[in-house]
Amino acid sequence: MVTPTHRATTTLISYGLVIFISSACLLILEIVASRLLAPYVGVSLYTWTAIIGVILAGLSLGNWLGGVVADRGAGRLTAGWTLVASGIVTLMIPQLLVLIADGIQAQPVSLLQASLLFVLALFFLPALVLGIITPLLTTLALTISSRTGHVVGTLHALAALGSICGTFAAGFILVPWFGTRSIIVATGIVLAIMGLVFLLKRPKSAVLAVAAVAASLGVLFGGNGLRNPCDSESLYYCIRVVDEPSPYGVARSMVLDHMVHSINHRDDPEFMITEYTHAMDELLRLRYPAGSSADVFFAGGGAYTQPRALAHRLPNAHIEVAELDPQVTAAAVKSLYVDISTMTVHHNDARVQLGRSAPASFDAIVTDVFHDVAIPWHLTTTEFAGLVKSRLKPGGLYLVNVIDVFPDSKLVKGLIRTLQQHFNTVQVWLEQPPSEQRRLTYVITATNGDAFPPQVTARNGIPRTWYDFSEPVQSIGTPMEDIVLLTDNHAPVERLISTLFWSDLGL
Repeated sequence: MVTPTHRATTTLISYGLVIFISSACLLILEIVASRLLAPYVGVSLYTWTAIIGVILAGLSLGNWLGGVVADRGAGRLTAGWTLVASGIVTLMIPQLLVLIADGIQAQPVSLLQASLLFVLALFFLPALVLGIITPLLTTLALTISSRTGHVVGTLHALAALGSICGTFAAGFILVPWFGTRSIIVATGIVLAIMGLVFLLKRPKSAVLAVAAVAASLGVLFGGNGLRNPCDSESLYYCIRVVDEPSPYGVARSMVLDHMVHSINHRDDPEFMITEYTHAMDELLRLRYPAGSSADVFFAGGGAYTQPRALAHRLPNAHIEVAELDPQVTAAAVKSLYVDISTMTVHHNDARVQLGRSAPASFDAIVTDVFHDVAIPWHLTTTEFAGLVKSRLKPGGLYLVNVIDVFPDSKLVKGLIRTLQQHFNTVQVWLEQPPSEQRRLTYVITATNGDAFPPQVTARNGIPRTWYDFSEPVQSIGTPMEDIVLLTDNHAPVERLISTLFWSDLGL
């Protein structure tokens, strides 16, 4: 015979379990949100701020509503329907993304505004509905136990523990193994099943709930909601390889999140289609022409466009590549005509890997990791510049590309000032600059050896000429004395490129 005390204990445990799982589901959705939106707005500090802020806003409002409905006598039936509703709105996230993506991207909005619109449309309502659960079930729990402090403390602790477990599960296991859309569907189904358990004693409600969930799944599987724009989803990127229409022959590009990283020509590894990779390759070619040899470290592999070209031109070169994401390397080898057998590839952070190299190991170090607005700030600082200098041979060359806004390029100025702490000559390279404000990819060279001439004309491939714009870049807009020196303690790269977030230049 089940005693009232035993029944009450079982009920309290079930409430705690539901609170734990629903809290885990919300944090799973929060982690998945960044990956789901990456092909549309990238991943940056601003994107994460939008995700966290909007979900917390929805959760806060849901907590308040949960308290209100609990005070008005809501019971297990309300809890069941709330869980079912949370499952349905979660299941609708992928399909809703398909419906709104083109419309948002077609609007003249900033990257920050687009991020907020996406997150509001997709995740505010799920967060709100899930926010109702904890205060509602906590109130119900207090009706069957007089240990008020114990019940409230335990259930709140379970909510926090569920959030922690959901965060770790999503980041370490679910996203790398299952992909965003599968996770969202599974999360929605779990929430709906928990709701149905509450409705089992109400057959009509249970049948209606099952029908509603089935209809949601029908819409999802019948539409394009499960179509994943990524060829693969890694811990770091949404990775796509795209055939490029090109008048120069067969070529493919690698797209990481929402930006083309580089383009590889199928038949000629040295043929550079992307402007910035062409500039960097020509500068390397000037310093290390065909027939010479060089030890070169590449921070960032991506499409492996530059290491591939250098290996083809200088068969005796020693090439090391630090590419953080092994799935990026795998995609380059599989689909972008890359052979890494002549290279040493490290799947590690570039700064960590470079730090493991012996002093004066390299003739050149090339950094190509500043992916759109997602900038690894620890590769911009004076401490990193000092590491680069120590790993270069005397007179060695450091090349880096960075995206910034023309003409007042604050991040470029910050890098110039930072590199000047360690290198005698710092030059900034552009083709003929535009006549209006726009986003540009700059190439920066730094050396304690001979400077490049002020004009560099392509010796290979597409006819192009680059000019040393070091002086104009430093003299236009914000004075150099107002530009912060980038250090490990303070490297506000997002603030320096804030125009990309607050205007339509970032999309």
